[in-house]
Amino acid sequence: MNPKILILIGILITTFACNSDDNTQINIDGRYVGTFERNEMTSNVEINFSSGDFSGESDRTNFPAIYYGNFSVLNNSLNFDNEQLIITTEFDPNLVLDGVWNYEIKNDTLTITNSIGDIYVLTKE
Repeated sequence: MNPKILILIGILITTFACNSDDNTQINIDGRYVGTFERNEMTSNVEINFSSGDFSGESDRTNFPAIYYGNFSVLNNSLNFDNEQLIITTEFDPNLVLDGVWNYEIKNDTLTITNSIGDIYVLTKE
């Protein structure tokens, strides 16, 4: 077979095998402090990320209810699996940090948003 064809095939295989998509995993481990906002109401929060686990708290009771659990990173999303077993009905259960959230990192700022417009703006310490 012609060496030029082999080189061309090799280049094509390398090009398509090394496409750059958003499946890169990033490490967000660390302590973050900042704010949570829903419908123009805000609270100060702290969230700790460590090796796939998270925990946190707010300066306002259950606004939001961060609790603890594990998380995974995929593309531009964080998937939280909150492990708090007992959640009372005295507040909106959508305030629990759980499920899929979109995220963006710029410098040391981590911004997390969900489908209903809740937003965390956090700075890594």
